[in-house]
Amino acid sequence: MSASEGRRPRARTGAARAGAPRAVRRVPVLAAVMATGLVGVLAGCGSADESASNDVVGQNYQSGDGSTKTWAAGDREGPVALSGTDYEGQAQDVAAWQGDVVVLNTWYAACPPCRAEAPDLVALANDYADRGVHVLGLNSRDEAGAAEAFQRTFEIPYPSIDDRSGAAVAALQGIVPLNAVPTTVVLDRDGKVAARIVGLADGSTLRTLVDDLLDESVAS
Repeated sequence: MSASEGRRPRARTGAARAGAPRAVRRVPVLAAVMATGLVGVLAGCGSADESASNDVVGQNYQSGDGSTKTWAAGDREGPVALSGTDYEGQAQDVAAWQGDVVVLNTWYAACPPCRAEAPDLVALANDYADRGVHVLGLNSRDEAGAAEAFQRTFEIPYPSIDDRSGAAVAALQGIVPLNAVPTTVVLDRDGKVAARIVGLADGSTLRTLVDDLLDESVAS
């Protein structure tokens, strides 16, 4: 065997060794890219680009993390001036409920978290009806047929404003930002914004917020 023939296997082995580190280095780079994309998807609502990343494929809703913000009595904005017509053709105006606690909830029929939280909102409306608590839905997307089907499915006992014009949500947006659907806003007895839940509302959290306002009113 010649010297040159003896070197060929070593040359091929060396090439394989030289190529191995490059192949290994590509793995963490790919993982980093995938991780970056995942962070973008999980981030909360913010800029237009961030909002787009939260628009769940095929669902057309923006995600919220269920975060809750409350305002002390002296820091509350309002009273909220919000009115409209519900899907039964009846006029609804939160001004008529001043003196009571009001829970406002944005929703639409095909929104998965809206469907998930519906039973808790129904239970709240039924359990607190005799305690001076009103629940009002705000739907800016659905035709009447889709909204009414949702109401029948979950046996919704409270009205929802047909807000495809956006007027009702716009009135609320001027006082408290609405960055996701669903969003739940709780008004005190003076019609001022006392709390907001962005995203799916936990039933026990919502009841605690309402109970605190009822207790606050009694104390006053």
